[in-house]
Formats: sequence, C-alpha cells, structure tokens
Amino acid sequence: MKEAKLRQDIIDEFEFDPSFDGEHIGVLVDKNVVTLSGHVNNYAEKLAVIAAARRVDGVHAIAENIEVRYPYLSKTADDQIAQRASDLLKWDVLVPNDSVDVLVHDGFVTLSGTVDWQYQRRAAEDDMRKLSGVVSVTNMIKIKPRIDASDIRTKIEAALKRHAEVEADAIRVTVKDGNKVLLEGRVDNWDERYKVETAAWSTPGVESVDDRLTIGLS
Repeated sequence: MKEAKLRQDIIDEFEFDPSFDGEHIGVLVDKNVVTLSGHVNNYAEKLAVIAAARRVDGVHAIAENIEVRYPYLSKTADDQIAQRASDLLKWDVLVPNDSVDVLVHDGFVTLSGTVDWQYQRRAAEDDMRKLSGVVSVTNMIKIKPRIDASDIRTKIEAALKRHAEVEADAIRVTVKDGNKVLLEGRVDNWDERYKVETAAWSTPGVESVDDRLTIGLS
C-alpha cells in the first residue's frame, strides 16, 4: 500500500470518529510505520486517536508523540485528581480494596500495588483514563505469582490453540524469571495481536507480557 494512500486512510478514519477532533493531529507514514503528533484536549482523546489509527488496514506499527493540552481554566489540581482516583478505585468492584496506590504529579498518574489478575490491573488503569486533568497513566501494579514457568507456558499455548482466529504455530511463547512472558512471531492484524496478548495476561501468575509480535509481515 502506498504511503500517501495509507496516510489519507488514517486521516479519513480520524474524521469519521466523533470521539475526538483530528484537526490538530499530524500523520506521517514511513514504510507502514505511522507517527502521530500534535495535541488533544484530554488523555481519553489521545487513546481514541491511537485506537483509530490501529483500525486502518496496513498500519503495522505506531509511534505517538501526541501531547495532552488541557485548557488553562480546566486544569485540575493534583490533589483533586488523587482524591477522585482513590474514590473511583473504591467504587470499582473489579479492583480489590486497598490493593492499589495512586501517585499524581503534574497530571501524570502512577499506579502501584499488587493484585491477583491482569483484568484487575487493567480495570484500575481504565478508571484513571476517565478522570479530567490526567495527562498520562503509568501502570506499575504487579501480579501475584501463582504457578511455575512451565505451567504458564503450557496454559498460554493451549489457550492460543483454542482460538480459531489465531495461528498458534506462528507464535513463540517464552517465560523468563518464572512469570515474565515474551511473545514473538507474526499475526495478521491488530485484533489478533490483542487476542494473543490477552490470552497471555489471562494466565494465572503472569506478571508482565513483552509483546514483540509483528503484524502482517513475513
């Protein structure tokens, strides 16, 4: 696919998506690698821009340099963000009580603590994305170890084989340091890549997933 067409397809997708204004987003395409620049009004819009780019056929990798610029009058103080974040975590039934700590500095939110499952870790991060004033979220929440490395690899590979849309033979699973998963190989699209990563995270005891899967490349 020619770079000019791919760039235009991305711009068209931005115009089609009502969840953000793509007027201030720059798009550069170089050999199927897309670089996004510019600024948006909040963190949720930034994530929506990246998601929109991923939906476009032919996008194999994304580098983003998008800045979150809150209007001056809308800027939220760190202590307010921290209080709202704490309240959200308490109200979220998916996040165990008192399992996650929140640190806020200049709108940058860092999450720490320990939970049993990746879905709990992800739920805490999703809660932060909803808050006004948040510029970015760093998720440092750890997963409690539950089973040994050989069992983790076996369970992940079995899960991949159960998914009809995933070509399991094209994916290599390596477990390091007992609970750190490395994914390598090739998938056909972003959706398939997401499903492989989700399968890895859904395995008990996985603390981190290093996704090095390539998309649509032999």
